[in-house]
Amino acid sequence: MVGKREAKREELKSNLMKAATGIIEEQGVRALNARNVTGIVGCALGSLYTAFEDLDDLIVHVNSQTLSDLGDALRQDVEGLEDPVAILKGLARGYVTFAQDNFRLWNALFEYADMTSDVPDWHEKEQAFLITFIQGPVRSLSPHLSEEEAMLRARTLFAAVHGIVAFSLQKRYIGLSRDELEPELIRFIDQMLAGLEGSD
Repeated sequence: MVGKREAKREELKSNLMKAATGIIEEQGVRALNARNVTGIVGCALGSLYTAFEDLDDLIVHVNSQTLSDLGDALRQDVEGLEDPVAILKGLARGYVTFAQDNFRLWNALFEYADMTSDVPDWHEKEQAFLITFIQGPVRSLSPHLSEEEAMLRARTLFAAVHGIVAFSLQKRYIGLSRDELEPELIRFIDQMLAGLEGSD
């Protein structure tokens, strides 16, 4: 009996996540609410709270899946590469492609953080993998750096790349067009890496 109940709960959880993902893909995370997501699934409004703590918990789980998909995409983009510069450029290209192809889901990762101050610790730790992807190549280019210094440089590089991508895809007034974004980003990385390789 307990097994059947748990299986139904997991099925409900999966269906709610699929529905929420679809809403975010089409309309963005701010359009998501308990009524529209349960309406798509065809369950009672209160059923949401048997599968998740609340709507925020559902959003966090959707964002967690997006992070997992992003991680898989980035690993494929740099698979077989050994040169640290090629890896960093591959990661940048992959990040741009994923953000362009999955814009509203990708944007929800950061937009949700602006909507709440209560992001769970486990989800914040998940986000750290974006920096660890970069840290290894950074240390290869500047082996004199301590682990802490390499982490700081990796965070700076990610922040810069993410800022360029975000401003461009969100169509801010100083953003780049889709055609300009990738080549300009690669030029920017070349400049960043020249400083990194030449630093003491």
